[in-house]
Parts: sequence; structure tokens; C-alpha cells
Amino acid sequence: MSKIGFIGLGIMGRPMAGHLLDAGHELTTVKRGTLDETLASKGIKELDDPRAVAEASEVIITIVPDTPDVEQVLFGEGGVVEGLKPGTLVIDMSSIAPIATQEFARRITDAGGEYVDAPVSGGEGGAINAALTIMVGATQEGFGRARPLLEIMGKTITHIGGHGAGQTCKVANQIVVALTIEAVAEGLLFASKAGADVAKVRESLLGGLAQSKILDVHGERMIQRTFDPGFRIRLHQKDLNLALEGARSLNLALPGTANAQQLFQACAAHGGADWDHAGILRALEALADHEVGS
Repeated sequence: MSKIGFIGLGIMGRPMAGHLLDAGHELTTVKRGTLDETLASKGIKELDDPRAVAEASEVIITIVPDTPDVEQVLFGEGGVVEGLKPGTLVIDMSSIAPIATQEFARRITDAGGEYVDAPVSGGEGGAINAALTIMVGATQEGFGRARPLLEIMGKTITHIGGHGAGQTCKVANQIVVALTIEAVAEGLLFASKAGADVAKVRESLLGGLAQSKILDVHGERMIQRTFDPGFRIRLHQKDLNLALEGARSLNLALPGTANAQQLFQACAAHGGADWDHAGILRALEALADHEVGS
């Protein structure tokens, strides 16, 4: 049993923390509003700030929205680094900038800790079912220490390389996901406007080369018009910003990524920043003056 500080009990973090509690680990978190009843019943404890959580923990896990949030939790006033004990394992499972991750790793290492970047893919369903894909950037020793905990929360755990490599892989993942969601939306929109039964089109496509988890899950969302998150458009926008900023630094063109980002921005402009990212369909429907299934 490990003493784990878990910071970030959002859509993804709540079930992930629950799996760790179910596995017998002792968890603390930072007090933020009303504590989730299920986690409270499983014994998670609240402390005043990240420093107190670090003082009580052998392992720190963070999963928060963006790069500045991770920096604040780790290095802000009352942050993790102020309570860090020698040898503490710090696992950041947020999706943030790879270059900043390398700097965070250096600072945690200098403070005597071991840093692992381990962003996840699989969405809320993957978190609930402990079936996440986890992409790891770490030293070999750090990966070895983190892996038993990651295996409680995920199904596919891959050590990509050194610090920042996990985040680089996650950015690549988000590019592929965004463009695939857009492709599914365009295909279903085309079929619908041409007069075909989109449910049967999706069923047929799932049996051929076009089949994918996104066609399965998000295609169904599009047909049923269930755009509650899921994974919010504003968070996918953040990830694509990381991709496009990285592409500029690498002197690399990512035209499909830029186009997907513009479609997400169109959704946000119409009040859809908190729609599920399958809601990219709505931006395409507005351009076509046609709603899928109508």
C-alpha cells in the first residue's frame, strides 16, 4: 500500500482515484469545494494545500487542465515542491506542453524527487473502466516505480522515452483524434445530406477499413446528438494549441490540425466550448445548412 496524494478530481481524476482506493492505497487530496461522496466513502482525505498533500505522501499524482495549472500545483505558493520528501515519485497525468514538462522534471529532480509524465487517452469511459492508454516519459527507474500504479488505472502503458516524451506522444494522439472526429463528422454529414440512413451508413463503415473506435463511439454520439462531455472542446483546443505551437518551433506544417482547430473555434464561438469534441459536427452542419439525420 502506498500513500498517494491525488490532485485533480475532475471527470477523469475521480474514477482514476477511485481505482487506486479500491486497490488498497491511501489517498489524500486538496480540499476544493464539496468532496465526491463516492471517494469520501472509500476513505480519501482532504488537506489544505498541495504542500500538505506532499508532506503526507510517497507518491504525488496530478491530473489538471493545463500547463499553468500543473506549474501552480507543483511550484506555486504552498505547492508540492515545498513539502516534497527525498525520493517522492511525482506522476503528472495532465496533458500539457512537452518543453514545460522537461523543465518541471528538472526542477522536481533537483528537489530530490522522481518525475514521470504520464498523460492518458481513452476519455471518461476509459477512466471509469480502468482501460486508459497511458503514454509515459520517464527514466527507466521512474517508469519502473510508476508502472504498478499506472496499471491500476490503465490497460495499455507504454514507456515512450525520457521526460517530455509522454507529452509529445499525447500531442500526436490529439492530432489523430481531432482529425478522425472531423473525418467521421464529414462522412456522416455527406451521407445524411445525400439522403442515406446515417445509422446504417455507420453500421456498414464499422465493418470496413474506415472502422475505428471514434466512428463507433463518436459516430453514435453524432447520430444521437448527445454532446455532453466526454472530453470538452475547450480542452481539445488546448491540446491542438500545443500541437500548433510545437509545429511552429519545429518549422512544420500541420494543415489538417489547423483546420480542426478552426472548426473547434467555430463551436466555441457558438457557445460550445464545453460540448463534447464530437460536437465538431455542429460547425460542419452550420456550413452545410443541414443537420445530420434531418
